[in-house]
Amino acid sequence: MIHRHQRIVFWCLVGCIVAMATLLVVERQRGRDRILALGDQTPLEAPTATTEPVTMDFANDADGSIHAGEREIALPTDENARARALIDHLIAQYAQAGSAHPLPPGSAVGEVFLLPLPVVGYATDPKTPAALHPDRRATVLVAPKASDDPNAPAQPVSGGELAVVDLRSSFVDQHPSGVEVETLTLLSIIGTLHANLPQIEQVRFLVDGAERETLAGHADLTRTYTSRDTATPFHTGDN
Repeated sequence: MIHRHQRIVFWCLVGCIVAMATLLVVERQRGRDRILALGDQTPLEAPTATTEPVTMDFANDADGSIHAGEREIALPTDENARARALIDHLIAQYAQAGSAHPLPPGSAVGEVFLLPLPVVGYATDPKTPAALHPDRRATVLVAPKASDDPNAPAQPVSGGELAVVDLRSSFVDQHPSGVEVETLTLLSIIGTLHANLPQIEQVRFLVDGAERETLAGHADLTRTYTSRDTATPFHTGDN
């Protein structure tokens, strides 16, 4: 014999099942109506980025050379963002299968900052009247003596810009180690910036916003490099 409270529970369950089924049918129909309504609208055109020709300096590990190559890519208008995009596209080329200068995949650059030259600091300068700065005197960064060495520290030149390239530690930590392979990576980046942003006259490298001695044990990251055309053969034995 079925007790009265059991019959009540049974019919409550049946009522819940019917209500849930009705709700599912109604929601399904509403979803179909929304999809049909969207289908009747004229679709919006997706924004398209205009590509432009750029010159990239590609490294070749086989003969230690760098050659210029043309690419069509879309670049942002902001100069800092353009510099970063150029390097990102360059490193992406190296991450592809069959690359002549294979590098690990992934984002290599956190940010690129373009700063006006010459760099101005504060230090004791006997040429500046003490009355202007009782506790300190303004001074412009003193340029080192000219050198015939193409890899000599860069000299500040008024009117240009310094590019501070902040590399990611995830990229640096996985970079192949070796004098030539590390130097080729730096020269490739420098040459690419020089070819597309000629106002950049000097390049400095950081890693996660801090100074690091080398890229992967050899190439110097503590110095400032002169921005120049690097699409010429490079051999570690010649420098």
